[in-house]
Amino acid sequence: MTFFSILCALLIEQLKPLRAGNPIYTGIRALATRMENWFNAGQARHGRLGWWVMMASLMAPTAIIYWVCREISPMAALGWNILIVYLTLGLRHYSHYFTSIQLALSAGDEATARNLLAEWTKQDTAAMDVSEISRVAVERALITVHRNVFGVFFWFLMPLGPACAVMYRVAEYLARAWNEPDHMKNEAFGRFAEQAFYWIDWIPVRLTAVAFAVVGNFEDAVYAWRNFADRWPDESIGIILSAGGGAMGVRLGTPLVNAAITPADASELEPNDNEADTPPGEESTARALQSTVGLVWRALLLWMLLLLLLSIAVWFG
Repeated sequence: MTFFSILCALLIEQLKPLRAGNPIYTGIRALATRMENWFNAGQARHGRLGWWVMMASLMAPTAIIYWVCREISPMAALGWNILIVYLTLGLRHYSHYFTSIQLALSAGDEATARNLLAEWTKQDTAAMDVSEISRVAVERALITVHRNVFGVFFWFLMPLGPACAVMYRVAEYLARAWNEPDHMKNEAFGRFAEQAFYWIDWIPVRLTAVAFAVVGNFEDAVYAWRNFADRWPDESIGIILSAGGGAMGVRLGTPLVNAAITPADASELEPNDNEADTPPGEESTARALQSTVGLVWRALLLWMLLLLLLSIAVWFG
């Protein structure tokens, strides 16, 4: 059932992608803001309480409806699974940005590519050349695909299935929403949400990196992962970018400059001019965007193949 749920959800999303501004996501964002207003009294324990209440309010109904559907019929449970996977997956939420940037760079329209990248990443792209535009777009794409697809896959395989998939996506959102805005930075309230998502994402991040290595340049991916991942302020992002870049033979940023950290984070790191200490691979070009598409689809097919084999083992076990 798990394999068919994911397969059907992926097919539906290809036909009718769910945009990031849909009413369900808007409602979850509004609920997160309300939880912050209710519970934020400036201490870490208030953030912990708000996080658990937010999770319970979304996971409990999801799990209860799933159990009710299972009692009604297997088809009802399958339908609910497909709906939840469709809502939690995000393979095409931001793909229009990536595709449009790729087309703009192919046509030599750097200005349009900069504007699209700025709209997508909320960064100042005015001074970026083609190499920087390509690099930042690839970095953001790899991070987005992991958090919107592969992480959801892993948690959907857990016993609670749909409820765990909801937990993963909501935890990822809370880690951002309660830490990244200017009025939330350095506040104790969002600390637990950040730590919780780190542990929730600990295994999925490494599985995604392994998938990139298997379907790409395995030797360079593992080398970059082992030697450069810990140089990013965010370890999880470092693993994704170093392994993904190594798998494609592309140098995806350095710990000082990449799509995943802010200038404030970068100022805490000391530059390293030793070329031997730079990640392997060539500088990013417009062709790196096409390589990213291939890497992501190969990794997706690998996940689906493993899910199919697991489903067959369960059916005939």
